[in-house]
Amino acid sequence: MKASNALSNRQLVEKALIMLVGFLASGVLGLLRIAVLASQFGTGAAHDSFNSAQQIPELVFVLVAGGALGSSFIPVYARIREGDPQQAWRLASAVMTLAALAAALLGLIVTVFAPQIVSGVLSAGRPPEEQQLTVEMIRLMMLTPFIFSISGLVMGILQSHAVFWLPAIAISMNNIGIIIGALFIAPHLPAHADVGQVGDLNVMGLAYGAVLSAALHLLVQLPGLFKLRAPLHPLFSWAVPGVIDVLRLMGPRVIGLAVVQVNFVVNIYLANHMVHGSVTALRFAFMMMFFALGVIGQSVGTAVFPSLAALWAEGNLEDFKDRLSRAMRNVLYLSFPATVLFIMLGEPIFSILERGEWTSESTQAAAWALGFYALGIAGFTLLEVLSRAFYALEDTLTPVVIGAGAMVTNIVLNLLFIQFIGDPTSLARGAFAGLALANALTTLVESALLWWLMRRRLRAQGAAGGIHDGAILRSAGGSLLAALIMGLCLWLLSGAISAPGWTLAIGGGLIGAIVFFGVSYLFNLSETRALAAPILRRVT
Repeated sequence: MKASNALSNRQLVEKALIMLVGFLASGVLGLLRIAVLASQFGTGAAHDSFNSAQQIPELVFVLVAGGALGSSFIPVYARIREGDPQQAWRLASAVMTLAALAAALLGLIVTVFAPQIVSGVLSAGRPPEEQQLTVEMIRLMMLTPFIFSISGLVMGILQSHAVFWLPAIAISMNNIGIIIGALFIAPHLPAHADVGQVGDLNVMGLAYGAVLSAALHLLVQLPGLFKLRAPLHPLFSWAVPGVIDVLRLMGPRVIGLAVVQVNFVVNIYLANHMVHGSVTALRFAFMMMFFALGVIGQSVGTAVFPSLAALWAEGNLEDFKDRLSRAMRNVLYLSFPATVLFIMLGEPIFSILERGEWTSESTQAAAWALGFYALGIAGFTLLEVLSRAFYALEDTLTPVVIGAGAMVTNIVLNLLFIQFIGDPTSLARGAFAGLALANALTTLVESALLWWLMRRRLRAQGAAGGIHDGAILRSAGGSLLAALIMGLCLWLLSGAISAPGWTLAIGGGLIGAIVFFGVSYLFNLSETRALAAPILRRVT
């Protein structure tokens, strides 16, 4: 009998831990990036312009080289590799060539029309000098989608071959490049003529750092291709078997990711009409939430996706359900304590940044938004797993339809919540928190709908029962209760102890983790033992 390309639950936990370490390292570097950028650029016009400009190359990257390509390529690659490994490499070569050309073409179009994009949508209403700065940074950073179109596919190939260490390291490169740009490039560039100069720093250094990030992301993964002896080469052909399948799956996925990016653009548009610093506060809060999303949701989702695709290709529905159920339990298990920690420790966490251009008002603003984003962490992490489960079925349409409905709902809630949440004239308690709350609530509903639809899909394919829903709900209930007990302990601790912010952030985090894992152990939650087992095997 031919060996399965899917990983066992034990192997998946180990691979998920590898990705978790990668996302954790990236998260720590992300926190360092936040600290560096906060100290040097604060919440002023220059930093707002960079955060606005970064949205456009990120949009192109996500559509061409990010989730759209990976989620469409991996299931088709797994199916073809099952029958003909050499044909699978031809598919990879053709898809990489076509993706790189598409990214280059889109980059050229955006470069030409950047002024219209900025003045008409991204920074409408901002002063002309801020709009011009945003245009300059967009044009420079449009190099990144082309590079990512190659490195993103390399990541998918390596993960399909159960190589996770190098992709885990590559994740951190996004932050390293920006940090280098802030510390070493920005001080040595000629002074910017307008708002792009903050003291001795030219904010264009951050744009150069973004390009460096993309280059590093690719370079660190190349040794993995050499080890696999990957026969990749430029191949401009639509006729290679599987290429049309990848494009067919990418179509709905591109639309779905565009829907997500529309939400981001709408948030920036609305925040740009609030007090200066609103865009940066909202983005820093999202970056902090994204740290938890990476460690919890993306690490598990990335690890399980190739195995789900392989199991579907083999027609093994029961093991498909088993792997999916375990992944959902794992992300929910960690989501609830993350939610409570961010709500309770938001201000102490951001107060660590208070130096240079970052003020106590900046701290309050970012923590204010983070508290609302945190309410949706369970939804964000479930979405990472459930959407990949649909992609493994070679179904990219269903998540798009649900996502489109979520986008419309999100925009409506955006316009509603900013009317009564926060103070539009304040940064510390700004109305931008309504944008965070709208995003959190719609994501919770979106993930619940995908869960329900996945149950129906598997039942229609002949799989008995649901996705072990009872076990998922029992585990989630135990985790939620343990997280609430942890939150109560932190609340009592904060009332009894007066300490600097960094002490509360670090000490509170450690105490919270001890309380949560201790209580979850008493509740006999299997996830506590399952996540610790690979570590214990390596140290004993």
